[in-house]
Amino acid sequence: MEQELRNKVKDAAKEYYQAVFGGKREFEYIPPSGKLLGEEELLNMIDASLDMWLTAGRFNKEFESKFAKYLGVKYALSTNSGSSANLLALSALTSHKLGDRALKKGDEVISVASGFPTTVNPIIQNGLIPVFIDCEIGTYNIDADKIEEAITPKTKAIFLAHTLGNSYDLDKIMELAEKYNLWVIEDSCDALGGEYKGKKLGTIGHIGTFSFYPAHHLTMGEGGAVITNDAQLYKIIMSYRDWGRDCCCPPGKDGVCGKRFTQQLGNLPYGYDHKYTYSHVGYNLKITDWQAALGCSQIDKLDGFLKIRRRNAELLTEKLQDLQKYLILPRINEGVTPSWFGYLISVKEDAPFTKQEMVEYLEKNGVGTRQLFAGNILRQPMITENDIDFRIGGSRIINSKDLTEEHYKLLPNTEFIMNNTFWVGTFPALGEKEISKIAETIHSFVRESN
Repeated sequence: MEQELRNKVKDAAKEYYQAVFGGKREFEYIPPSGKLLGEEELLNMIDASLDMWLTAGRFNKEFESKFAKYLGVKYALSTNSGSSANLLALSALTSHKLGDRALKKGDEVISVASGFPTTVNPIIQNGLIPVFIDCEIGTYNIDADKIEEAITPKTKAIFLAHTLGNSYDLDKIMELAEKYNLWVIEDSCDALGGEYKGKKLGTIGHIGTFSFYPAHHLTMGEGGAVITNDAQLYKIIMSYRDWGRDCCCPPGKDGVCGKRFTQQLGNLPYGYDHKYTYSHVGYNLKITDWQAALGCSQIDKLDGFLKIRRRNAELLTEKLQDLQKYLILPRINEGVTPSWFGYLISVKEDAPFTKQEMVEYLEKNGVGTRQLFAGNILRQPMITENDIDFRIGGSRIINSKDLTEEHYKLLPNTEFIMNNTFWVGTFPALGEKEISKIAETIHSFVRESN
């Protein structure tokens, strides 16, 4: 009877989907990012709703398993956002359970100033010192040749995002990590499905993070994941995600470890309930089963989504080749297969127009654009209006209150990116018609500016 009723609800939902959402999507304004949802996503969300199970449950278990299998890793943990995934990844490295390898307040973490703030925020939030290295123009990733000169005895980790799905030099990064005994977190929130020499991005470092916000390669509405092949890190990350508790029982389950009342931890009495024993100062960053249900449908379509993103990027490169006198198009290093969250374009400094002029023209003519996130994060109020210590390359520690224009000159390419770089969309709801309009609008602007 229950299954029969479920099927009736689903049949009605199919009819609704086809009537309301079944037609081809037309764009008057071409957004730089977006989601692509089908009938399967709606049915899964309804199925989860009919379970009346509000926290992580059967769909979450299925999603974590599918996600780990897709990436070829041992462990995947869902969380409520990519930003939370980054916070969990770095917080895990401060755990006392890591002994001498634990990051301690005042330790340094290599990163970049050109990117999204939630790669840098966890460094600051954990009392660590971010060390900013300049980027390359073309890939817009860290200039890996400049990392070693910035490493000191206090440097303990490298925490970097793959910029818009295009990988940095992981051979060089991992070589330095091994040489100096550094942790590596791959922020792959914008790079799901990208590859470096045949390996999925996020799987090469010690921890990988991902985002499932609607703009990303697959969506849960809000959501993210942390992956690792290290059993100890997996348990620590889970602890930080689940209130900081020592117990690994999933919601609604008791006694999974078989030691619920047979341990003595901290200064608690022997046998104190393990479900209420806390080993870290953690959070509650879990997802709902409704979100996981959406993710289970989306991951089945991921390879198709990636194929369209890559095709759209290739079309843009093909259609903009003749404008390279004025524009810098994305560069892909050998061995890299990007997953193209978006398509980055830089206006050359000697062009007869500025990035700002081009962006305003595109927006006015129906083509959406985005900046490369924070541009130079050291110019953002989150830094300039707070009391934050950091280093730039091999410099001494600088406090945010002492920043001058001379400090910004230490990151010339980051400054260039802030002033000259933007991106347009490649997401899978866009077809050749929309990509052609983007390219034609850029051509029109260049013609009118000469």
